[in-house]
Amino acid sequence: MSSTETEFRDLQSAATSHRGDRVFNRTITGAAFTALVVLAGITVFLGLQAIPVLQTQGLDFLTTSIWSPPDYGIWGMLYGSVLLSVVALVIAVPASLLLSVFMVFLAPTWVAKVLTNLVDLMAAIPSVILGLWAFYILSPVSEEWQQLLNQYLGWIPFFQNESGNFSGTPFTAGFVLAIMMIPIVTSVTREVLGRTPPELINAAEALGCSLWTMLRYVALPYGRGGLIGGVMLGLGRALGETIAVFFVLKIVFDPVNYYNVIESGGGSVATLIVAKFGEASGPYETQLLLAAGFFLFMMTLLVNVIANLIVNRTGRLQK
Repeated sequence: MSSTETEFRDLQSAATSHRGDRVFNRTITGAAFTALVVLAGITVFLGLQAIPVLQTQGLDFLTTSIWSPPDYGIWGMLYGSVLLSVVALVIAVPASLLLSVFMVFLAPTWVAKVLTNLVDLMAAIPSVILGLWAFYILSPVSEEWQQLLNQYLGWIPFFQNESGNFSGTPFTAGFVLAIMMIPIVTSVTREVLGRTPPELINAAEALGCSLWTMLRYVALPYGRGGLIGGVMLGLGRALGETIAVFFVLKIVFDPVNYYNVIESGGGSVATLIVAKFGEASGPYETQLLLAAGFFLFMMTLLVNVIANLIVNRTGRLQK
């Protein structure tokens, strides 16, 4: 084969490769724009439903806790969404961080692989399955835990229970959300800690640093942005969860009734929608529920935007 033919084949192969790259790039770009169009469509649809509600109910729709004609408000549900998410964060973040540290720095390779597969499997469990498990298995055990919390920590306002009823509490619902958050936070945290430069770890070990010292001054500061981003992504999941919380939480509208995390009664915007949508009295109440969904959508979107900003900003600082 002559050199001319070889050069021709090389040019033809390069052209084919470039053509494939262009097709791939255009496909990915089209998929990205499609996702943006769908997201914009959801926002516009829910926003159009929220405008008439705000015109009739005013800001009372966001500042009152009542769901009875002719007045409606979702403040109690918004408060409940935040409360449940905070409870879930308090449980999920330490558990995810400890599990990630064990998988990256302590566990043998085969154990880390098994745990990685199990964590990924947990993320694939449907919400309804977790809800049924929580209703039949977790709730009775959770009531015993809450009785102990009330007995020994009842002097703290959050752990007071004056009714003696420990079923359907924000604590149980928050625990379920924590179980759903752990796979997300653990996966991100594991990847971030695993990308810590080996030379930094080796330098810390050469200086005689313990594992805790190395984590505190090397691994955790290096991956701070990714860790925060993973927590925020898990928080976004907790804010929008519906079925699992609906199974274990007694829905009430007055936030005073569920200020304490072990007091029976609570709610969230998502559980409000799933509880009321099937029995909506008319088109207007359906519109009210869609408006509630709009504010939940905006809250979740804001959490994810903040997570992306934190991750991007930290990445630039590290460079």
